[in-house]
Amino acid sequence: MTTPGKLSDAKPTPDVSGNVAVNYAASNFLRPIIEADLAAGRYQGKRWSGHPGPATSQNQGQPDPARIRTRFPPEPNGYLHLGHAKSICVNFGLAGEFGGVCHLRFDDTNPEKEDQEYVDAIAEAVHWLGFDWKADGNDNRYYASDYFDWMYEFAEALIQAGHAYVDAQTPDQIRANRGTLTEPGVNSPWRERPAAESLALLREMRDGQHPDGSLVLRAKIDMASPNINLRDPVIYRVRHAHHHRTGDAWCIYPMYTYAHPIEDALEGITHSICTLEFEDQRPFYDWLLARLAELGKLNRPLPRQYEFARLNVTYVVTSKRKLLQLVREGHVDGWDDPRMPTLFGLRRRGYTPSAIRLFCDRTAVSKSDSRIEYSLLEQAVRDDLDPVAARSVAVLDPIKLVITNYPEGQSEMCQAPCNPHAPEAGNREFPLTRELWIERDDFREEAPKKYFRLFPGNLVRLKYGYVIKCTGCTKDAAGNVVAVQAEYLPETRSGTPGADSVKVKGNITWVSAAHAVPAIVHLYDRLFADPMPDAGDKDFLACLNPNSRQTVRAWLEPGTVAAPGATWQFERLGYFTADRITSTPEAPVLNRIVTLRDSWGV
Repeated sequence: MTTPGKLSDAKPTPDVSGNVAVNYAASNFLRPIIEADLAAGRYQGKRWSGHPGPATSQNQGQPDPARIRTRFPPEPNGYLHLGHAKSICVNFGLAGEFGGVCHLRFDDTNPEKEDQEYVDAIAEAVHWLGFDWKADGNDNRYYASDYFDWMYEFAEALIQAGHAYVDAQTPDQIRANRGTLTEPGVNSPWRERPAAESLALLREMRDGQHPDGSLVLRAKIDMASPNINLRDPVIYRVRHAHHHRTGDAWCIYPMYTYAHPIEDALEGITHSICTLEFEDQRPFYDWLLARLAELGKLNRPLPRQYEFARLNVTYVVTSKRKLLQLVREGHVDGWDDPRMPTLFGLRRRGYTPSAIRLFCDRTAVSKSDSRIEYSLLEQAVRDDLDPVAARSVAVLDPIKLVITNYPEGQSEMCQAPCNPHAPEAGNREFPLTRELWIERDDFREEAPKKYFRLFPGNLVRLKYGYVIKCTGCTKDAAGNVVAVQAEYLPETRSGTPGADSVKVKGNITWVSAAHAVPAIVHLYDRLFADPMPDAGDKDFLACLNPNSRQTVRAWLEPGTVAAPGATWQFERLGYFTADRITSTPEAPVLNRIVTLRDSWGV
């Protein structure tokens, strides 16, 4: 397993706010909501003290310079993947578009699964995508664990106001008494426990006097509510676990559904944008904030939660549990394996931040679940790289071509554009010699219909060079073709008056055998062969694509300097990048990013 490389060396083009502009104007249902809120002056009187805090803190602040506040709130228990990229683009993009600020908040309320390694990786990934959380002199990078004192204070206030109680039922009893979608729940025998008694027990839980699972703090709402999430949800549990930031200071931890709305309110978030699985939690989100505002702990206007459909892509698995299984069982080479949908893996594959943002921009922000075709992501990469990628030639499956009438020891320089979309980039030069490497697929002893490349007696053009006529081939003892022979037509060199004197239907690419640069090339494809590998009861491991990576020894056009991260379009083959971990200029290791066109399933 390799260690994911640093992402912060990317150079995206920022707008005036420091973030890369993302345009969701055509397909984002959240835009008119934000526009209506701003037109109504909903957040006009909101104050901001320069840092998160409860009402007493924010009341001392100035009018908030941010017109809106959003947040990207990952839990630091894994590496970010393609689905997170959509949320990042939505939250940071909308904040930038409407003169607001987006916070990066680490929801680190589950100490048993979180680690500083993931915190660092998440921050790097957000930066790599082109976004920044600094604005108005504030470094808006926050941690839920910084709010543990306030969360606990609010829990005591809820108990004292009759809105929460300590329950001694076992987890199984709580689950059984919760009811079903068609039957109401059953009140806990501890539901009417006196507030003073619940408060004393909560303090004992905080002080470590009770074992894990023995007591919980529950909100007191309505055990007959049609929304099961309002049937006295658990808001605190006992966990004697070491936290990566607070150490052993706490042995009780808030549930995410309790922590999340409080975090939003403390940070002055206006639009809390979540994925659809949190839709059923919104009533509790609103209930909790309303109770805390009534108790004077939080200021109005309170945050509002909105949900959009998560990004689901064909041929991709984004479950953290399943991604972890792929890594631990060795199905991939690590979190940054170029076949993984993690942002580290996509970057190492050669996907650019701008291509991922373009892909996210082209997928609607809606409330309807759907699965986006992976080919749309691949096309975004092509559209992003085509105007800027340097051109070159590589031969991935080489066979020797000998031009029998070309003088031995002679060479001449041919020219080709560095990038046809950028004439100012000029031309590149490379030698033509008697012996060349060509693609094995560019020769057939017996040509099928509409095959216009090399076969005995046929004429083709060596791209940027001469027209040649195939005269035969050489085979080994097993009957395999090991070399192809041809003769060149001296008056047909590209760029000369005789270039059009002989009409041909085929062009082939080539590199000089004497000058070509040897390289290892990984031909990456989709990790899964099934478009929905994790649907239903499928064994997602049984859907792995056995051809997701093929490694070949190739020859590159001389002058192709494979410094880590360099990217090219190899003519006729696709887009490739020098691997950021293993490639060196002296020993190039290249990864195929994407082919020139979608040929999946063809």
